[in-house]
Amino acid sequence: MTLSTLIIMFACIAVVLTVVIGFLFKSHKSWPMTFLQNFCGAWFIFSGWVKAIDPLGTAYKMEDYFAEFYSTLEPTWFGFLAPLFPWLAEHAIWISVPMIIFEIILGFMLILGHSPKVTSWAFWILLAFFTVLTGFTYLTGYVPSGSNFFEFGSWGEYDKNNMKVTDCGCFGDFLKLEPKVSFFKDLFLMIPAFYFVFRHKSMHQLFTPKIRNLALGLGSVALLFYCFKNYVWDLPHTDFRPFNIGKDVKAQKIAEEDAMADVKILTWIVQNKASKEVIELADADYMKNYMNYPKAEWEILDQIKTKPSIESSKISEMEFVDINDGYDIVPELLEEDNYSFTFISSALEAEVVSEKVTFKDSIYLVDTVMIFDPEKKKEIKDIVRSLDNVVNKTETRYKYNWDKDFFHNYSTKVASLAKDAAKDGIKSRMIVGAAEPETIRTLAAEAGLEGVQLCTADDLLLKTIIRSNPGVVLWRNGKIIKKWHIKKLPDYQDIKSNYMR
Repeated sequence: MTLSTLIIMFACIAVVLTVVIGFLFKSHKSWPMTFLQNFCGAWFIFSGWVKAIDPLGTAYKMEDYFAEFYSTLEPTWFGFLAPLFPWLAEHAIWISVPMIIFEIILGFMLILGHSPKVTSWAFWILLAFFTVLTGFTYLTGYVPSGSNFFEFGSWGEYDKNNMKVTDCGCFGDFLKLEPKVSFFKDLFLMIPAFYFVFRHKSMHQLFTPKIRNLALGLGSVALLFYCFKNYVWDLPHTDFRPFNIGKDVKAQKIAEEDAMADVKILTWIVQNKASKEVIELADADYMKNYMNYPKAEWEILDQIKTKPSIESSKISEMEFVDINDGYDIVPELLEEDNYSFTFISSALEAEVVSEKVTFKDSIYLVDTVMIFDPEKKKEIKDIVRSLDNVVNKTETRYKYNWDKDFFHNYSTKVASLAKDAAKDGIKSRMIVGAAEPETIRTLAAEAGLEGVQLCTADDLLLKTIIRSNPGVVLWRNGKIIKKWHIKKLPDYQDIKSNYMR
């Protein structure tokens, strides 16, 4: 689905609602106002709902924004604000859920005509916030790498590769919009936003104030429960991400790699390091005369390429590295005919405590002596050690205070599943993001995960695969058979009887 399709859909919904309100309820005061109320209301309800399906996804996107704000503000006069953003990132989920609920409720407030003046200003303020957010992200496309946003003199031509946040997150993972598109979308919506503020007295109102208040109150409670269900107690009921249940990851990975291999370079853009002259050359011309552009004198700025027939996803970046041998186990995983489990944690939840440990360390003197070997009937060299001294030695050792619930999930649910699966020859792997190998080994040992292959991966990849920490994925022949939130994980026998046939 495209943005244009969504706009047409919202317009059709608005027309139907406008006709019903005008002719059935006879509540309209202005046909254009009623249409815009319904259009913007439907827009906000839908965009909020697709985010409510996956509140964690919205939280992750907000973390991206906060990281961008931190790196931008930290070296400037506004650096005193920078420490706020890491704190906001840590609490992103508690910001995303209220924001999602507010967006949906605001959509219903528009359609119901609840408190027109308050609703108009709330719509304008929220939209202004979204516009600043997407506008800032879009404008970073003009900021070359190594320059700060506020160094306006260093701005150059727009390049989307300069942006750290490449998707606005306005429609969650349902529809990816570039910040540029999203920014102009928000500017478009600012037109009805101003219209509401100045003409709010023309808004239609449905039902009585008491009924509207009751509906919005019950709706807020229901939405709060719905958001929590989609990440606290279970996985999102609809998965818009590439690793959804039933996905043939092996086939998709091959298709994406083949599509990238077919991409052709159309134009080379090079710059003379001394004169700063920029030249664009067709691929054939550059390859024929590349000797005329030595790297010592010329820098390759960019390559204009054909678009791949299939857009790359996180599947193309899929890599699970064994922490002992250092090899990528993904090819092995995707080729396995038998079932297998992966236990996925985007991060290990623990407080790392360092402590100084002092112990006695013996120092020996080593010497070489000649002794007579009766069997060989000759003298041979031998090494003799003698105690020289005993000293106190201090080392820094680390202790992991695991989060209670996190460790319980691994030591009971995950460990039990791995042990029962191993009895049937089913292989299990633990994939962890953003952790040192020794930390992963420590968790596995303390949780009783004997025989489980330990791997590390990019934490963003793992967050894309499953919205649970830890989460469990069942694989076979490169396909995702089933995924479970840790709180919904059944025992092995239930999995075996229902999914492993």
